[in-house]
Amino acid sequence: MLNRRDLLRAATIGGPVVALFPWGLTPSPAHAAPAALPAGPARSGPRRRAARIVPFEHAMRVPPVLSPVSRTDSSDLYRLRMAETEVEIVKGLLTTVRTYGDCFPGPTIRAVKGREVVVQQTNDLSVHTSVHLHGGNVPSRYDGLPMDLVEPGETREYRYPNEQVAASLWYHDHAHQLEAENVYRGLAGAYLLSDPHESGLPLPSGEFDIPLLIRDARIETDGRLVYTDPYECPHMLVNGKERPYFEVAARKYRLRVFNVSPNRHVSLRLADGEPFTQIASDGGLLAGPVQLEELTLAGAERAEIVVDFARYPVGESVVLENTAALETERSEVLRFDITREAEDRSRIPDVLATLPPVPEATVHREFWLTTFPDTRINGRKYDPDRTDVRTTLGSSEIWTIHNHLTRKPAGVFHAPHSFHTHLVRFRVLDRDGEPVGPAEAGLKDTVPINPGETVRIAMTWGDYPGQYVYHCHHMVHSSHGQMGRIDVLASAPEDSDQESDETDSSSDASGFGAGRSGSSASGTGRRRQRQHGRYRHGHRVGVRA
Repeated sequence: MLNRRDLLRAATIGGPVVALFPWGLTPSPAHAAPAALPAGPARSGPRRRAARIVPFEHAMRVPPVLSPVSRTDSSDLYRLRMAETEVEIVKGLLTTVRTYGDCFPGPTIRAVKGREVVVQQTNDLSVHTSVHLHGGNVPSRYDGLPMDLVEPGETREYRYPNEQVAASLWYHDHAHQLEAENVYRGLAGAYLLSDPHESGLPLPSGEFDIPLLIRDARIETDGRLVYTDPYECPHMLVNGKERPYFEVAARKYRLRVFNVSPNRHVSLRLADGEPFTQIASDGGLLAGPVQLEELTLAGAERAEIVVDFARYPVGESVVLENTAALETERSEVLRFDITREAEDRSRIPDVLATLPPVPEATVHREFWLTTFPDTRINGRKYDPDRTDVRTTLGSSEIWTIHNHLTRKPAGVFHAPHSFHTHLVRFRVLDRDGEPVGPAEAGLKDTVPINPGETVRIAMTWGDYPGQYVYHCHHMVHSSHGQMGRIDVLASAPEDSDQESDETDSSSDASGFGAGRSGSSASGTGRRRQRQHGRYRHGHRVGVRA
């Protein structure tokens, strides 16, 4: 098992190969996988052998909804314990994973707009953790910053105000240089936020509203979960089970699809080519429904789709497949078995939501994401003591983000980036100057940027001042420092160099050498309190004896 010291050492001595492919593996070309290929990863050594792959042996489980331990007029209190437990991912094998609440993936938290959620997280693992509510608009002290570590034996309290529109969020580990492995080993769970408008729509609900947390893995023949390169991860998990089946009624279902793979994108379609309807993206409902035949999600992206199984006779099945699977992998992800009739009064309205207008920017910033020879943003690796961007509450900005890798090897997992901003949701304006389609035009917090591509996003900073981060959510990239710090100020200081209508490329002629990512990136930022040689921030509940 890699611990934090191992990862730090690898980042120091491993060189460019370690930074890009941290397990020292060279990727093979990626192609869309044909149906039903034999299992088995390429390049497995003589002492390593992946567990057998026999699709649809497991019934898919729906993660349990967590119950609060207490309630007040305005908030719900939850308690979760991070600990190792054994689960059956591949039929007949027990696998040790890291969990929230002894559940793999973690239990679902259902929240309501305007009602605070308080989660007390106890770390009973042997590694440090930091819990981030991905997509949450929360004060900095509860954001789960990379250096706000929950030490083994410690309990930390996180408060989520839920003053934002309904969306499919998720909580996951964010401990710097450990986040990729911690999430890979199981520290992730769904957080479903509703509001009166969304709840009032006639969409499928209750038992017909299902989260699907999709990710890859490598399970050995002895049951071990091996943390390795995605090219050696032939197992595809849905809600913690290897390629399961799910019994559905002949009616419409709302499926909340999460890509919780640390290092892989997926492209999902029904094997018979039938369309489905997307109704929401990362940040909430779209303006209107969008019909799709395939859904591509980069790491950490989410989408909500409605599939009408009434078009299939009872007794038939349809497979959800991943067309981005390698040619060495099976393409199946999940089989839907239509087992019964059911009444269906749900429908998809023509208008789902009124989206806020695209903000009129007064500040423009430019960011270059580099992969070779190292993963950086604007030539710099993450430093928690350095402020890379300084902004103010209410500032509307346009960020232009470039993927510096110009060659475009199809399907290579490490070539695209998955760009994520904490605190705010943004609107994607265009890709290489072309406006994005309606499926990508809603509120977002994560956006894929393919090799050689330039993407522009627009956001307004609020509602909380403090320190936050932005980073690539291809987690091996952020683990190796492809991340920056942004300080959100309550008001602009008198000596601020942030000016209206300022465009700052933050780069030299090559686009990534200047090492500044924003018009106010020269400050070092406030120093943070150190305890035991680590940065601390947030509300410490206590240390267990």
